[in-house]
Amino acid sequence: MDFDDAVALDLFAGTGSISFELLSRGCSSVTAIEQDRTHAAFIEKTANELKTNALNLIRGDVFRFLQTATPAAFDFIFADPPYTLSTLPDVPRLVLDRGLLRPDGVFVMEHSKENDFSALPCFKQIRVYGSVHFSVFGV
Repeated sequence: MDFDDAVALDLFAGTGSISFELLSRGCSSVTAIEQDRTHAAFIEKTANELKTNALNLIRGDVFRFLQTATPAAFDFIFADPPYTLSTLPDVPRLVLDRGLLRPDGVFVMEHSKENDFSALPCFKQIRVYGSVHFSVFGV
């Protein structure tokens, strides 16, 4: 995928490493959703140190954000929820049902081997790196 000028969404952003990687690869903007106060403060501090205004940090609940996000708003979506999150299986359904990807957009969901999303619409492939699984969806 060409990230130049892409609009990206980082769900469960953690310390923001994926968000900052996306910016470094040329995304015009990245929206990072992180509920944890300490992690969000770290993302904000790092964005300020990098003097970037291309990062839109939302400290809040991913599921609430997904319910209100604008359809077809993102070229690339990455989600890395906690593997023990009881509602983890709902994440891809919400992203896909809400139609958050633009045409030719890509959604990557990181998860453990306990989850199988291959029956969902728009599923393209799974990549496995050790114990980490990435399900890739596209529209």
